[in-house]
Amino acid sequence: MVRLRRLLPLCALVLLMAGCSGPSEVVRSPTPPAPTAPTPGLPLAAVVALEQLGTPYRYGGAAPGGFDCSGLVWYSYLQSGTALPRATIDQYRYVQPVAQQAAQPGDLLFFKLAGKISHVGIYLGEERFVHAPSSGRRVEIVSLSDPYWRSRLVRIGRIP
Repeated sequence: MVRLRRLLPLCALVLLMAGCSGPSEVVRSPTPPAPTAPTPGLPLAAVVALEQLGTPYRYGGAAPGGFDCSGLVWYSYLQSGTALPRATIDQYRYVQPVAQQAAQPGDLLFFKLAGKISHVGIYLGEERFVHAPSSGRRVEIVSLSDPYWRSRLVRIGRIP
C-alpha cells in the first residue's frame, strides 16, 4: 500500500497528460489494485465502471476524481487487471470486432461523433451501457436503444 501511494503522483501526471485522443501506447500500472468482489453476470471491468456512476466528466481524466470516456474504460479495465491503450481510437484498434447480436457485458461500444470515432462506453447487456458523456455531465448509464446512440454506433469490440 505504501508503494502504491508513492506511485500516485507519477500516475496523476501520466493521467493529466492523457485524454480521449491521448497516447497510443498501453499504459500499465506496476501494482494493480485489488479487484472488488464480482457481481453475478457482469465482468469486473463493468462493475468498476458502475462504481464510478455520478463521477464528473473531466477531459483527460482517468481517475475517480473525473473521467473522460476512454479514461473510464482504461481505468475500469486496469482495475480488473487488464491493460488497454488509453485513447479511444487506440482502444478501437485494439479490440476484436463482434457482431451486435453477439455483444456481451464488458464489450466496448464505439461511436462516431462529429465525423470521427471519438467516444467509447462499456456494454452492460440489455441494450445499456455506462460511459463518461461530456463536459458538465457525469458518468451515467444510457440505453443503446436511444436513437442518438444507435445511429452513431460504429463498432462493438471485445478485449482480446
